[in-house]
Amino acid sequence: MSNNLTKSPIVIIGAGNMAMEYVKVLKSLSQNVVVVGRSQTSASFFTEKTGFFVYEGGISKNKKILVGCKTAIIAVNIDQLFDVALQLLELEFKKILIEKPAALNSEQIHRLEKAAQLYNAKVYVAYNRRFYSSVQTAKQMIQKDGGVTSFHFEFTEWSHQIKDLNKPEEVFHQWFLGNSSHVVDLAFFLGGFPKEIQSYVSGSLPWHPNGSIFAGAGMTEKGALFSYQANWEAPGRWGVEILTKKHRYIFRPLEQLHIQAIGSVSINKVNLNDEKDQLFKPGLYNQTVAFLNNPETSDLLPIEVHDHVVRTMYRKMVKRKI
Repeated sequence: MSNNLTKSPIVIIGAGNMAMEYVKVLKSLSQNVVVVGRSQTSASFFTEKTGFFVYEGGISKNKKILVGCKTAIIAVNIDQLFDVALQLLELEFKKILIEKPAALNSEQIHRLEKAAQLYNAKVYVAYNRRFYSSVQTAKQMIQKDGGVTSFHFEFTEWSHQIKDLNKPEEVFHQWFLGNSSHVVDLAFFLGGFPKEIQSYVSGSLPWHPNGSIFAGAGMTEKGALFSYQANWEAPGRWGVEILTKKHRYIFRPLEQLHIQAIGSVSINKVNLNDEKDQLFKPGLYNQTVAFLNNPETSDLLPIEVHDHVVRTMYRKMVKRKI
């Protein structure tokens, strides 16, 4: 563990399952943690499970506790992310890690990016799959191969389960941004940012009327070709395949890495040094360390880059304003 970890309190906003996962990591890093939640019920449950005290009543009730704090992790529901982030920026927090996708829609994400500039704060979006051992291992191997030549990804969602979840309608309507973007972000993270993209959308679902079948293709800024597809009305699963001149790297499931060498039909599982992914929610330990140490030089996603990707790429992929 690096000696550069912050000694000042790390504020966690939220008292749900994701906040518990962050506390588990921060505890292992011997960090001073302040947890702020909303309801007494969630606070009591959080304390029972983690042993950490929770300040109830949200940010507005606990401003005196937060005065002087500069670093925060936001782990609340998607429809609360934007409001919580703005409140922290107004309280002069300078370093914020916010759970994906940072806000409920592209307009809120853009406003959040502008607010971060206004308050001279650094805001990063927590796409933890970038920090999977499988992904970090493959990233190094891909570089040794000479880079990506093409890639393909699938973000099929399990609609038969999603439809029964207890979520607000607006969250269902933004499912691509709120959930599928995990895969899309990972694919572009490894494969490269698109320079050109052509997208097609068809079908609809009662909870997602703006499309259920997605396909497309394009070219990255470095000339790699890519394609994607997802059918939310058919069987499938998330997956990413990255191709180089020497290997095919297969992430299916994303936590695992399989590799196929040129000239061979054999697909072999790569043994990973994934102790941290076994002890904690996969990717979360390395993501948190990156955030606390040197986020500007890490694989974390800055809010300004996220804003650009959402407005220029994600909108095209779903053929609607998200």
